[in-house]
Amino acid sequence: MQDRYLNKNYLKYYRIAKIEFCESHDVTGSFLEFLLWAYDLEFFTLDFASGDYGFSKKKLSERMIQPLTRMGYIYKHFDRLTPSQTAEDHLFRDETKMNYRVRYAITQKARMLVQAFYRYLENMDQYIP
Repeated sequence: MQDRYLNKNYLKYYRIAKIEFCESHDVTGSFLEFLLWAYDLEFFTLDFASGDYGFSKKKLSERMIQPLTRMGYIYKHFDRLTPSQTAEDHLFRDETKMNYRVRYAITQKARMLVQAFYRYLENMDQYIP
């Protein structure tokens, strides 16, 4: 189609961009895709992530959360031992230590990685004829 009928097609070269970006940034494609999914969330629980992302809780924890935590891309935003006198605690006051779910969030390092991927993807059409 003519250029005047189309806006930018950012996902046209997604596969190529993902492969090249992951090789140059030492992260796997599945880790990058999970970080893309989590990018707009302030925090998430395993229950929410497993339902929304389509993994079982156990597999999500083993294959995504734990490795990304070790790599410095995910951290525990609210843990069982988080002090309970904060404003955020009032959002979760019905939960006790027996039924409290850990809230995970992506780190600044992960946010910068996702933003770098978006920039890389946006500029892919310049490099491929």
